[in-house]
Amino acid sequence: MSTRLSRTQFRNQLLSLMDQKHHWAWSIFSGPAIAKSKLKLHYQQEFGVYVRDFPVFLARIYGQNPPADVRAMLAENIYEEDTGRLSLGRSHPELFLKMMKGLRYPAKAFTHITLLPASRHYRLWLDRVSVHQDWVVGAAVLTIFVEGSKHDRQELQASTVPMTRKRLEAIVRQHPLVCHHGVSPDAMDLTRAHQMVENGHRHDAYNMVVTHATTRARQDAVLVAIKKSLRLWLRYREGVALACRVRPLSRERA
Repeated sequence: MSTRLSRTQFRNQLLSLMDQKHHWAWSIFSGPAIAKSKLKLHYQQEFGVYVRDFPVFLARIYGQNPPADVRAMLAENIYEEDTGRLSLGRSHPELFLKMMKGLRYPAKAFTHITLLPASRHYRLWLDRVSVHQDWVVGAAVLTIFVEGSKHDRQELQASTVPMTRKRLEAIVRQHPLVCHHGVSPDAMDLTRAHQMVENGHRHDAYNMVVTHATTRARQDAVLVAIKKSLRLWLRYREGVALACRVRPLSRERA
């Protein structure tokens, strides 16, 4: 039987996987050259795959009755995602649609979304892992992988800097939609909400999974699920890039 990883070893393996959460097309979708018509497809897939139903995914994990400390963290996350009452008073899916309105995309464009094949496969995985897997596996996929990014290591190691109003508005002004597509900062409350609550969520996610994956079997199950999530996510992002006819520069592909 394999020896259980220490908390530090396990956390580092999770972070090593998150270091790989990058797709070559992101620099194009967040850059100045992408056409708004292609951005629309990109954001429709994001909304249909996970943004619209993210609080539902979390509620499924909560419904498996994990330990009380985990329920408390999940309850806070669900409350914020579905109501926004820890930040700006509107649900995150609503704030996403407000941002889309800033791009002049009507809400009806996000009502009936046809998922691309790879998008659908990734979404089906999120449904399965949130319903049929051990709660700690589902929590790891949703709170570490889906909510996280390749910047997790840096964000977790950085000293906590108070989020002042001035700093928050500077982050909003640096957003690609504001910089490159003329979206008004008034439409960017989703970014504000994320900045107001997300730092705590990143620490909570890793602490929750590392603390409760107490056997090597559970640790391995989490790592396998994160690896599968990464593989399906990369295919999903590749599918969106292909549908948008976005082509990489050779150095981006490399």
